[in-house]
Amino acid sequence: MSTEKYLNDISEIKNLMSKSSRFISLSGISGILAGIYALIGAGYAYWLVNSFSYGTLMLDGKVFRLVLLDLLIVLVLSVGTSVFLTTKRANKNKESYWNATTKNLLASFLIPLVAGGLYILIILSQGKYGRTGALMLIFYGVALYNASKHTLGYIKYLGLIEICLGLISALFPGLGFWFWVIGFGFMHIIYGVFMYFKYEKN
Repeated sequence: MSTEKYLNDISEIKNLMSKSSRFISLSGISGILAGIYALIGAGYAYWLVNSFSYGTLMLDGKVFRLVLLDLLIVLVLSVGTSVFLTTKRANKNKESYWNATTKNLLASFLIPLVAGGLYILIILSQGKYGRTGALMLIFYGVALYNASKHTLGYIKYLGLIEICLGLISALFPGLGFWFWVIGFGFMHIIYGVFMYFKYEKN
């Protein structure tokens, strides 16, 4: 009996340590919605380019500015939904959503993401946009992998998949759009469904 109690105590201590060092209230539903936003945004961008730009995206054109606005809307909706649903889930789980762990998570995620975003803007300004989609996937994957040590470990696998998709996309620049759709659209939905059924459904 004392051995069983001892093992239970050890298990409880491990759970407490995990909760204190990792942010575990990330919402799977927000991942699903982010994927849906990405697919809708990609569909709209595809329609714009093929309807008004003859299938070619020119940096100095109106279509390019609309595509950038489209990407920005997808980003804002994805981040806003994630923050709202994750905060809601953290409150439900009685978990603090703004503490040292959250700050470390954000820093680990944002530093490679912002660095990658700035690099992409630099090469865009130089007229080199053939591998932009590949770079987005790679830097996003690195950001996810880097942040995984502060949250649920499964995120690192999503990060590795995004990196691999980005590298493959770099080999086939003409298919960059479709790899972007797979990485930011379908992979988010698949990951979100997995996280929902594993951690949230019950």
